[in-house]
Amino acid sequence: MAVSGFEGFEKRLELTFSGDDPASGKGLRRLDFFSLEKVLHAVQCTVVSAVGNRYFDSYVLSESSLFVYPNKIIIKTCGTTQLLKSVRPLVDHAITMGLTLCGCRYTRGSFIFPQAQPYPHTSFKDEVVYLEENLPKHLSFKKASVMNSKSCYKWHVFTASDEEDMHADADADDLYTVEICMTELDRVLAKKFFRRFNDGKTGDSAGKEMTEITGIRDVNRNALICDYAFDPCGYSMNGLDGNRYSTVHVTPEDGFSYASFECVGSVYDDREEFFGVLQKVVKIFRPAALSVSTTCPTGHEIWRGVAKAIEPLGMRLRSRAADEFPATGTVVSQAFTTRRK
Repeated sequence: MAVSGFEGFEKRLELTFSGDDPASGKGLRRLDFFSLEKVLHAVQCTVVSAVGNRYFDSYVLSESSLFVYPNKIIIKTCGTTQLLKSVRPLVDHAITMGLTLCGCRYTRGSFIFPQAQPYPHTSFKDEVVYLEENLPKHLSFKKASVMNSKSCYKWHVFTASDEEDMHADADADDLYTVEICMTELDRVLAKKFFRRFNDGKTGDSAGKEMTEITGIRDVNRNALICDYAFDPCGYSMNGLDGNRYSTVHVTPEDGFSYASFECVGSVYDDREEFFGVLQKVVKIFRPAALSVSTTCPTGHEIWRGVAKAIEPLGMRLRSRAADEFPATGTVVSQAFTTRRK
C-alpha cells in the first residue's frame, strides 16, 4: 500500500426538497450554472462534462458526479474535497425557489488516506457535528451509524428528515440505491484506464474510448452515457436511463486503486437483471475487496441474492450489517474479499 496517493472513496450527499414550483415543474433545475459552479468551488471541484434529459441534469465533475432533479440533488466527490460545504449554499438557493429541505442522506466508506482529509471530513463524528450545525432545525429526525463497525469495511450513514417526511408514504418512489466500492483492482484491467502519453485526444473522446474497451458500455445499453477520461489516468461516467442514473468512477494507480459503481432502480425491477449488472461490474474491475451497500424502502429486501451473485466470481462474503433509518428505509452493507485473502 502506498504511503500517500489520491483518495478514491467518495463522500455522497443527497438532499431532498418539497414545495410548490411555479416555473413549470423544473424546481432545482432552474438553478443557473454560475450558482452551481460557485457551490462546487466551495467544495473544491469543477464541471468537466454535462448532459441532461427530460427528468434531470447530470454533471461529471473533476472529482466524481452531480445530479440535479426538480426536487433532489445528489453530489458525490472524492479526493480531499469538502463536500459538506455544499449543504448550506444549496439549501439557501432552494429557498429562493420556494423549496424547503425535507430530507438529507450522507454516506461514505472508510477512507484509504483518512489523515489527508480536511475538516469537516477529519472523522465521521466531525462530519455529523458539521451536518447538525448546518442543516435546518426542522430536520429533527436524525440518525448516524457506522455499519460493519467490527471489520475494516466500515460504511458510514447519516440521515435527517422532517416530521412531514417521516409520515409520508415510505414506498412512494419504490426506488433503491446501490453503492459499490472496489479496491485493489486487477492490474491488467486497471491499465485500460490510463491514457497514452500525448495521445492528442480530448477528455471526452478518450472517455468514450475507455467506455467501449472496458465493457462499461455493456452494463446498461439503454443509458445515455456522459464520460470523461483524465490525463494521465482516471475515468468518470454518468449514465442516464429515463429518470434513473448510474455512475462509475475509477482511480487506477497501483497501490491505491479504486473504482465505484452506483445506480438507482425500482424494487419491482427484474432481480436477475440487477444481479447481472453486479456481475458485469465486478468482472470489469476484478477487485480484491469490495463492498455493496443497498438502500431501499423498508420491507423490500433487494440485498438478498447479492452474495449469491458475487461469490461465484471468486469472492467471499466477510461481513454483513443492516440498519433502519427514519424516512430513508433499510440500509444493508455487505463486504467481500477474494477467497485467497
